[in-house]
Amino acid sequence: MDSILVKGNGPLNGTIPIAGAKNACLTLMPATLLSEEPLTLTNAPRLSDIKTMTALLQSLGAEVSSLQGGQVLALSSHDIYNQKADYDIVRKMRASILVLGPLLARFGHAVVSLPGGCAIGARPVDLHLRALEAMGAELELKDGYVHASAPGGLKGGTFEFPIVSVGATENALMAATLAKGTTVLKNAAREPEIVDLAHCLQKMGAQIEGEGTSTITIQGVDRLSGATHPVVTDRIELGTYMLAPAFTGGEVELLGGRIDLVGAFCEKLDAAGIEVTETKKGLKVARRGDRVKAVDVVTEPFPGFPTDLQAQMMALLCTAEGTSVLEEKIFENRFMHAPELIRMGANIEVHGGTATVHGVEHLRGAPVMATDLRASVSLILAGLAAEGETIVSRVYHLDRGYERVEEKLRACGAQIERIEG
Repeated sequence: MDSILVKGNGPLNGTIPIAGAKNACLTLMPATLLSEEPLTLTNAPRLSDIKTMTALLQSLGAEVSSLQGGQVLALSSHDIYNQKADYDIVRKMRASILVLGPLLARFGHAVVSLPGGCAIGARPVDLHLRALEAMGAELELKDGYVHASAPGGLKGGTFEFPIVSVGATENALMAATLAKGTTVLKNAAREPEIVDLAHCLQKMGAQIEGEGTSTITIQGVDRLSGATHPVVTDRIELGTYMLAPAFTGGEVELLGGRIDLVGAFCEKLDAAGIEVTETKKGLKVARRGDRVKAVDVVTEPFPGFPTDLQAQMMALLCTAEGTSVLEEKIFENRFMHAPELIRMGANIEVHGGTATVHGVEHLRGAPVMATDLRASVSLILAGLAAEGETIVSRVYHLDRGYERVEEKLRACGAQIERIEG
């Protein structure tokens, strides 16, 4: 099993290109199931999760070709011969559940295994199912699979999410495009990935209004056509690499970065003493002083502070001046990186969904273990500023969400290498 070796090596300077969004691409790919015509996605990230979604779609009969080194995905679902998504593939990635809505909407039936993914809380799929039921779907859970049917086709309905759910909003949005009549989704997620999906579906002929707000209205159509669509910039990769010079000092430009994708995050960076400026090519980030300042963070649905940047921010605040409090309101059990940071000399107290971080002057390199995708990169960032060597094991998590991490950081002067094992 591979590991990453990081040596603290002073300031980082240079440029880092930001890839297309993993979470957007994993949502856009199942949209091919809604149409017989080709869907082409550009600016696709080169990640293991994309390969998993590719395998899942191919198992259903879709054709998926990776072009231009993986940055273009050509998809076609003109010959779908299977409406069952098997456990062996679905267990690897939570986003697999997103084939349920499109399959049900186009074919009137689907059997999809309950999903797996990072172990950061239960994250049940009940909201996906309840939203589909509001459109007339008949559902049964049996032997670990969701058996869904809509013999007469899905019908427009109104559903209010009791809590904001990105995945459930995406599934319902795709399903509603082919439902008969009008569907209204209330308390819908507002994330950029939702907006990106809506824009792609609109190019395919869907009638959608209100994307980016808490109420999305979809007028169902009889069929969707093909389209070509660029995947939106990955705001989580962007935020992650924005933190790199905050850890080490120096100045890094993030190519393709956009303030509107990370507004709440930038507000916290400013309060911590990190300067973010817009350039013609993206965003430039530099630390103002020798150490960052303590700040309090509460994770919230977009446009609030992203839960997927919480681990990275906690790692940064381990060496801040003062005491910071981080409150995780999206997922339970998402502080598993805290014990690993403590191994590096951090002073962290965790009580339920709240972590109190007392800043120390320096972290020390140590052998640590990645527990999930975002935790893995937080430990790498911490290693960039730690004294000595840090070895991060179980980095298969990392490859699910970050492409060419070592190459991108090395280009800015980091001492980092992958150890194959």
